[in-house]
Amino acid sequence: MVERAGSLAELPFPVHAHMLRHGTGYYLANRGIDTRTIQSYLGHNNIQHTVRYTELASGRFQGLWDG
Repeated sequence: MVERAGSLAELPFPVHAHMLRHGTGYYLANRGIDTRTIQSYLGHNNIQHTVRYTELASGRFQGLWDG
């Protein structure tokens, strides 16, 4: 269904359902949700599959030294 929606929208790249999982992972990481919670939510057995989202989170160091 997701692939078909991408085709009907005439997106210039192939679309697959796993993109929704990636989008969710990045969204949660950028909201500051901890890695273990994201891991559990996405159903990852291996934490390394989840770390990719938090490594690229734009705000992961924001507020680190706020007092």
